[in-house]
Amino acid sequence: MTMTMPMTTTRVSPDWPCQVKSPGSYDWERSATKWLRELVPARYASYPALIRHPVLLARHAQIQVQHEIRVARTALQTARADLPALGLPESVIEHTIKLYAAEVLQLQHIARSVRAITQALVESAR
Repeated sequence: MTMTMPMTTTRVSPDWPCQVKSPGSYDWERSATKWLRELVPARYASYPALIRHPVLLARHAQIQVQHEIRVARTALQTARADLPALGLPESVIEHTIKLYAAEVLQLQHIARSVRAITQALVESAR
């Protein structure tokens, strides 16, 4: 007798991280938890409540990423005014501004990915 895993019809969002298995597939919640743990400070990732309840971990990851977006935006918005006073050459300032802008875009993508995972976790708990 062979056992087969049920096929899932869940559509994965374009924002779904490639490191996380599709919702409904074998061990997908474990892959989601592993990915989410990388987004939060290590001390939070080891709290038993967050390990046992991936949706709590996802909520904390959402808050963490939103905070990082605010930090990156502040760094971007203040770079041109603040960095010259640190004695940095214009080329370094321009490179830093591009770095912050790219980081904001990357963090926004991560935030969308966290929302997609959160939604899937909530739906799977129903």
